[in-house]
Amino acid sequence: MLNKNPFPNAETPVHPPLSTWDDQAAATSIEGDAFTAPPALTNAELVHLRVRVIALENLVIALLAEGSERQLAVAREMADYISPRPGFTQHPLTLHASAQMTHSVERAQQFRQRDEPPV
Repeated sequence: MLNKNPFPNAETPVHPPLSTWDDQAAATSIEGDAFTAPPALTNAELVHLRVRVIALENLVIALLAEGSERQLAVAREMADYISPRPGFTQHPLTLHASAQMTHSVERAQQFRQRDEPPV
């Protein structure tokens, strides 16, 4: 029969660790190399990533175009909600991301208006 005891040579602890990080031995056994920076992306990987982001952006716009007014409002609220933690300054990329979110909602609105029958 399989021994499911994670501590086969020791007494069963009263409160076993919730995760490996709660186990001091596991935390100290990690090699220092595990936290080095990842290798730089190649040009092909960057192009592939850019294509995927464009596809996802267009998919989100299509979903928003078919979404309810409440879903559009939530997307706008989320764009407005992006703010720094107390005591920190706003990062330009975060500001740009918020503007892109608002722009995506506006683009979805254009598709909604285009599909509405004329009155």
